[in-house]
Amino acid sequence: MAPVFLGVALDGAGWHPAAWREPAARPTELLTAGYWVDLAGSLEEAGLDFLTIEDSLALQSSRGAFHDSRTDLVRGRLDAVMVAARIAPRTQRIGLIPSVTVTHTEPFHISKAIATLDFISSGRAGVRVQVSARPHEAAHFGRRDMTAPADDLFAEAADYVEVVRRLWDSWEDDAEIRDVATGRFVDRSKLHYIDFEGRWFRVKGPSITPRPPQGQPPVVALAHSTVPYRFAASHADLSLITPMDTADARRILEEVAAFRGPNDIRVLADIVVFLGDSRAEAEDRKDRLDDLFGHHYRSDALVFVGTPAELADLLEEWSGTGIDGFRLRPAGIPHDLELIGTGLVPLLRRRSLFPEAPRSGTLRHRFGWSRPANRYAPAEVGG
Repeated sequence: MAPVFLGVALDGAGWHPAAWREPAARPTELLTAGYWVDLAGSLEEAGLDFLTIEDSLALQSSRGAFHDSRTDLVRGRLDAVMVAARIAPRTQRIGLIPSVTVTHTEPFHISKAIATLDFISSGRAGVRVQVSARPHEAAHFGRRDMTAPADDLFAEAADYVEVVRRLWDSWEDDAEIRDVATGRFVDRSKLHYIDFEGRWFRVKGPSITPRPPQGQPPVVALAHSTVPYRFAASHADLSLITPMDTADARRILEEVAAFRGPNDIRVLADIVVFLGDSRAEAEDRKDRLDDLFGHHYRSDALVFVGTPAELADLLEEWSGTGIDGFRLRPAGIPHDLELIGTGLVPLLRRRSLFPEAPRSGTLRHRFGWSRPANRYAPAEVGG
């Protein structure tokens, strides 16, 4: 069985809404750079392949797509791309994948931001794209209503990703000359208009940022149903799915495969984790947090409650379905992060499910993808 890819999804004090009230939590530091740098450093030290950073265009809510008026839960977050940019120079190896809502942002801006992150991190950047159908998020911008069907949102996202990818290629790799003697810094003939015209975007280009180190930083998408499965399989490099058991994993993988194009997509499963030295300890901890929350915590992903060894058993079982790896959502930080690093990772290594030495190189390289050729550069002709 091939080693799996392993990453962690960071969201404030953890994925449980009451996690900020745990004894070891750091609620006064959630909006500080040092907090995020510390988390990234601990994950890098544990050998994980990547981290993602959650973001949205609205305050957190316990009601999903709607506002709530609660004041006993974490409210407010930092911009994920900016956080990743702060983490980048303080880490050396771990992949950095911030989340971006494409429904109300411009692809030109995001292409530039992720290209910049790729330069700062020396080729460790990716981007998780997400759509939003929430009226209260649209109200922040005031430019559209949200009566469009889900198909339209994902069709718009597909064009968005295409524009971003073209902008990343709009500078050829050797466009910058930087010749002091002749005074030529750039070869203008190697900058290209992308001339994209679609239903939602008309973008001329080129970018104002040179082609990023990876050429094409990986695009990531979370998918729960047929329409997003199609989007992820056709337009992303890495798809995050949310199976509930092995049968569900196999069903989802088959559906994703049916939409897969020529791209070599990787599929990882999301799991929310409540960990403890014993299952009873983990269950007591979740019960305590649920009492503080006032509700039984549920998620779009499987909620696992148990020991690192039991989680290793689950990951081993699921990896047999053909899933390429896992993105773990720690219920509470730092508690679950520590048990992932000190408990789960060593167990996976002993079972040959995770590499003994951390994967290195660019984020594309560690997922097994080569650096793609630039679509606008003249093809080399063999002799």
